[in-house]
Amino acid sequence: MRRRAALSLLAAPLLLPRLAGAQAPWAPTRPISMVVPFPPGGPTDLAGRVVQNGMQAALGQPVVIDNRPGATGAIGSRFVAGQPGDGHTLLVAASGTLTINPVIMRNPGYDVERDFAPVTLVMTAPNMLVIHPSIPARAVQEVVAWMKTIPGGPAYASSGVGSSEQLGMELFKLLTGTEAVAVPFTGGPAAATAVIQNQAPIAVLNAATVGVHVASGALRGIAICGPTRFGQLPDVPTMAEQGLPDHVSGSWTAIVAPAATPAPILDRLNEVIVAALKTPEVTERLARVGFAVDATDRPTLARLIAADLARWRRVVRDARIDLI
Repeated sequence: MRRRAALSLLAAPLLLPRLAGAQAPWAPTRPISMVVPFPPGGPTDLAGRVVQNGMQAALGQPVVIDNRPGATGAIGSRFVAGQPGDGHTLLVAASGTLTINPVIMRNPGYDVERDFAPVTLVMTAPNMLVIHPSIPARAVQEVVAWMKTIPGGPAYASSGVGSSEQLGMELFKLLTGTEAVAVPFTGGPAAATAVIQNQAPIAVLNAATVGVHVASGALRGIAICGPTRFGQLPDVPTMAEQGLPDHVSGSWTAIVAPAATPAPILDRLNEVIVAALKTPEVTERLARVGFAVDATDRPTLARLIAADLARWRRVVRDARIDLI
């Protein structure tokens, strides 16, 4: 018996490090604020609200949507960048907030790579090259040939300076050696209407915005500007399928935290939000408005942010787009 007792005492210290290192997952101690840097009702606001209930149930604290619109998302983003990294304040960010504002604004007031830590991607929707049905073109190369017959290029409908749609059309021009003149409108729906009415016969616009018009025949969809075809319009081929693999543009929404947030908190938030996104209710709700759930791990989101920053920085430089 004395021998067994001695062996037990020798083994006990070996167990202590494992017991001491075991920690419960991080849990918030007060309500979590999900800052949306746009008004209520838009896609970025929706992205926050679809994970709200799942987060509350998993974390045991209320999750509050805090809309702080202004300056194309910059005001709310600056606010979150200045908050403590304790997991209680998050930013629901549109792709433009994280990857276009920093390259087109002279002073957005935040540095994406310095001020934010990725949590997860939430949802994506690709852009699509669309034309007025009267144009005699049904593929990318036919559109390019048509554009080159017009001195100075056709007018294209832009959803606004610094939008992924405007930069997507500028990227198309750079890759195909074509010209086109931007005609700005107040947002994607207004730009889509302009193409439908043939005020500006071509545009790169978000598929979630124009998909219904392509399906009805009011617009002709030429190419999806993403890696795969758009689920609602499976007959429209991608840019890559038509010889332009480098033409990638679209909109996505992600959740990020202040940069000082420790990894265990970020990992727990990723786990909870990804689980909330993968419920059938959330997937179906986003699909109804043209977005696909695209929950990711943190490194994948970091790579996406870096790739888009580099792409749009090159487009702004090479297309000589004036900073705002």
